[in-house]
Amino acid sequence: MLSVGVGPLSLSIGHLLLVLAFVVALIVGALTGRKEKTPVAGTLADIFLVAMVSARIGFVVRYFGEYQGDWLGMIDIRDGGFDMVTGLVVALAFTGYLMWKRAAMRRALGSAVAAGLITWGGISGLIALMNQQTQGLPEVALTDLNERPVDLASLGGDKPTVVNLWATWCPPCIREMPVLEEAQQRYPNVNFVFANQGEHPETIRKFLMEQNLNLSHVLSDRQNRFGRVVGSHGLPTTLFYNAQGHLVDTHMGELSRASLARSLERFDASFLN
Repeated sequence: MLSVGVGPLSLSIGHLLLVLAFVVALIVGALTGRKEKTPVAGTLADIFLVAMVSARIGFVVRYFGEYQGDWLGMIDIRDGGFDMVTGLVVALAFTGYLMWKRAAMRRALGSAVAAGLITWGGISGLIALMNQQTQGLPEVALTDLNERPVDLASLGGDKPTVVNLWATWCPPCIREMPVLEEAQQRYPNVNFVFANQGEHPETIRKFLMEQNLNLSHVLSDRQNRFGRVVGSHGLPTTLFYNAQGHLVDTHMGELSRASLARSLERFDASFLN
């Protein structure tokens, strides 16, 4: 499962795990702090905010070259660009500082942060292990824009494959298309597939012409089967399969040049030259 539908919204599993870990930390902090009459909810919120801001700054610094000419993109967190290692290190350092300065809340704050980290790390590790067990591209009936059947596995050949699930009515899908079009030209040894979800080929053709997009491997998934098979409940969703057909990364939401570059790093470097 890649995402969860919450009413009209969809949350990626990664975002949901962060929320869950924060809630667990709040509960543990409230229970422990109540015994010592030391509230820590506000402090936990500060730590979470510092972690997220640091993670974003770390990501922008790491992929600074991809943001050239797109300065506003540095603060546009819709691309999901966060360096979690940077965020974690800064959060732990900030937590240590607070525990040193505020002795009264050490036990409650330490217990809360530890509970949140264990929740996030444990479930994230389990999901990563499940993804590693995924073998081969999904066997889903796709057609080209002439409604001829297409075998996704044979289309990929011996190259890594990036599958983008999208629709013409989806604003973030439209915004990320130029990024994917550029990447398709920039990385000829990576197979980019654009699997439209639920729309008629004529609608897709009209969209490509209006947007002046030159894309290869634009396919139609009229029954939305691909999304159901991989557990995606929102668009756009992009899946990254290595040359052996194993799922190595996923991204829900709009891709920027930087967030796409991060995911492509999961492929063997020889395919990116």
